Amino acid sequence: MHNGNKPNLDELPTSAQLIKSTVLAAVAAIVILVTIVLPSEYGIDPTGIGKAVGLAEMGEIKVQLAEEAEADRLLELENSGAIQEESSLGGGLFSFLVGAAHAQTADPMWTDQYSVTLTPGEGVEVKLVMEEGAEAEFMWVAENGVVNFDMHGDGGGEDISYEKGRALSEDEGVLTAAFAGNHGWFWRNRDGQDVTVTLFVRGDYSEMKLP
Repeated sequence: MHNGNKPNLDELPTSAQLIKSTVLAAVAAIVILVTIVLPSEYGIDPTGIGKAVGLAEMGEIKVQLAEEAEADRLLELENSGAIQEESSLGGGLFSFLVGAAHAQTADPMWTDQYSVTLTPGEGVEVKLVMEEGAEAEFMWVAENGVVNFDMHGDGGGEDISYEKGRALSEDEGVLTAAFAGNHGWFWRNRDGQDVTVTLFVRGDYSEMKLP
């Protein structure tokens, strides 16, 4: 039988070296958690690095998608599919008629208008570039179905959610910018067929950012 050579005690790491390696590994894990994992998975960005490299936005989208999916699951359990079917049929016809009426009577003095057709599960975001305190009047209509929406803003390291809604076919009001930056809407089609969203805006903004 061949016995391997016993290791030289001088070649083994000392207790101090092991502790140092453990501390360095723990610090590296914390740095990765704070700068990469939290921003990209949960939208939490305490250092600001995630926003700078685009990870924070990805994390925010993941969190929003997860919240929407869970809300949809709970709604489906509560209503056993009845409300969803009504939304796709009668609700879709109603929103189509409402949308057509809005389109015919829309004020011709709207500064900008944007329309997009979303397939089931698809989302889109439109933002207005605004200064702090600026106001923009808006109206949007979903034709042939309903959508979930989030009216929010971001800029200068700040972000805010003004209003959220689920399974709506229209909304209107005045968007007041809480700070200088980009402020607008994110819509997602949670219906069972294509839905066309049309946005009308006017007011104190310098640019409409389209996808």
